[in-house]
Amino acid sequence: MSKIKTLYVCSSCGYESSKWNGKCPDCNEWNTFEEQEVAAATSKSVSRTFVTEKVRRLKDIDTDDEVRYNTGIGELDRVLGGGLVKGSIVLLGGEPGIGKSTILLQICQFLGANYSVLYVSGEESARQLKMRAERLLVTTENLYMLASTDAENINNTIAAQKADIVIIDSIQTMNLRTLNTSPGSITQVRECTNLFMYTAKSLEIPIFIVGHVNKDGNIAGPKVMEHIVDAVLYFEGERNLSYRILRAVKNRFGSTNEIGVFEMLDKGLREVSNPSEMLLSGRPINVSGTCVTCVMEGSRPILAEVQALATKSGFAAPRRTATGFDFSRMAIIVAVLEKRTGIFFGTLDVYLNIVGGFKLDEPAGDLSVALALQSSVFDKPLPEKLVAFGEIGLGGEVRSVSHIVQRVKEAERMGFEICIIPKHNLVALNSVKLNIKVIGVVSLKQAFFVLNNEVENAPNTN
Repeated sequence: MSKIKTLYVCSSCGYESSKWNGKCPDCNEWNTFEEQEVAAATSKSVSRTFVTEKVRRLKDIDTDDEVRYNTGIGELDRVLGGGLVKGSIVLLGGEPGIGKSTILLQICQFLGANYSVLYVSGEESARQLKMRAERLLVTTENLYMLASTDAENINNTIAAQKADIVIIDSIQTMNLRTLNTSPGSITQVRECTNLFMYTAKSLEIPIFIVGHVNKDGNIAGPKVMEHIVDAVLYFEGERNLSYRILRAVKNRFGSTNEIGVFEMLDKGLREVSNPSEMLLSGRPINVSGTCVTCVMEGSRPILAEVQALATKSGFAAPRRTATGFDFSRMAIIVAVLEKRTGIFFGTLDVYLNIVGGFKLDEPAGDLSVALALQSSVFDKPLPEKLVAFGEIGLGGEVRSVSHIVQRVKEAERMGFEICIIPKHNLVALNSVKLNIKVIGVVSLKQAFFVLNNEVENAPNTN
């Protein structure tokens, strides 16, 4: 009979130790060690077996066959890098109720027209899956349901069923009977993922795996699980908002800069092909403290609205809050405005918000943040058809940004009339025909001077 051995496993990176440690020596996280009992193999059961795998020369490997599946959802295909690759394993994470299972069940309708899909659920019964499929109008005959949590039985079913695409929902409910740990533990998640990875590679079956997130927003389980899979996708969005953003943080077959935008409706998720229009909908007119900027998400330019509110503080230490924008970056911009332009923020509360739950993490948004803050302090609305983008340095200079042509053309397409950009980027626009007024500036002072002239010459809309 095998003896029971106690191990301590880091819940963050999967590091194993024979004793408990306050700090993980591998990932340096504190209080992440969890006690687990495993069956120690006896010396009699140890055997040495040598298996020879088939070796193939690189030039003999055929890549002429189709290697990607279109999912029927353009935004998902964009994030995946052009579609779902054969033999790949994709980890989809997000908060509960964000839409992970919804989008996977929706793609079954399109994929089921030409391929067989096996949907494995460890959280819902077959009847519950049927009810949800009817609500999402999924009626394909090539969709097969399996309600099980035994990873070995699921693996055997995949091999026997010979499905073209497999969906596992979720990895935290799967378990191996040979392990003396509960489902969702570090060992179970790691070994089940390894098992499904071997199945995907050996049978060339693409597998979607749903993963839950912990309180920190990271996918629950060891980090080694994210290293095993080919792509890691995150669903982001506020629970009280209908819009969702799908972002890739790892992708072996495509870029990690692309995003997909969706809207959650009663009948499931709907693609948002024009995110700029969505983010600018309901924008206030003749209100101070609001400015539009343009950021690049991969190859896609997106216009986003920046809102700033600077008001007299009722506290000894003024409050500073940023939503959708890096707080440290906002503090730097406020300091530059005070030092280089003379705008005093010492007794003002500053609140910054990126509308629509969008996260602006690109330096090109600095200039619009500065213009919004200046507009709020002096309570002077900016021109309605104004867009601005540029990076701000500590000396108050406005530095150049990349993809200037795509940004300006997106602003022109959305009907904007004035575009304030770094002066160094004007050279790239000399050969481009535009129907928008482009103004280049070298510093924040020059930007404010140009802005004051535009406000004075703007038509009266009252």
